[in-house]
Amino acid sequence: MLEMNMKLQNEHISHMLSDKQRKYVIRSLRKNETDLLKDFLYEAIFIPEGAQPPEKEIVEKPELRVYTDDFGSRKGDNCLVADFGGKVVGAVWTRIMDDYGHVDDDTPSFAISLYKEYRRQGIGSQLMVKMLELLKWQGYEKASLAVQKANYAVRMYEKVGFKTVDENDEEYIMVCEL
Repeated sequence: MLEMNMKLQNEHISHMLSDKQRKYVIRSLRKNETDLLKDFLYEAIFIPEGAQPPEKEIVEKPELRVYTDDFGSRKGDNCLVADFGGKVVGAVWTRIMDDYGHVDDDTPSFAISLYKEYRRQGIGSQLMVKMLELLKWQGYEKASLAVQKANYAVRMYEKVGFKTVDENDEEYIMVCEL
């Protein structure tokens, strides 16, 4: 029942946008595309300038698998993608999980990434805004995320409404009130 309800809620989400050169669609992730989440999870790993990227197998670690395992089967599982003529180039997804950005058991945590060549063009901001709208429509009161302090995306998160509620040496924990 939950899966059918999620499908009905997400099935018709689609927005045509433009990044100045090309048109793209923000739409729901299709059931046959869930394997893409591992690719985007890897792309979401912040790699400071000069650091070596980790091996792709890092996404199989238990602390990262919480973002992708059985996606679409739990409350709070939502995913929107940026689609350029049939090629998915970015994804934003939420899930209620015990991850780095976890604040409570009723708040979906965000994950977002785009392939490198599509970053810094406003696509990520559009994905974030549409996901926040969806979560509000679904009745959630807030959403959370964790981001490394050195990550340029901190500014984007602030622009779409996230505020820092906690921090450690490396990360900010941010919440957006819906």
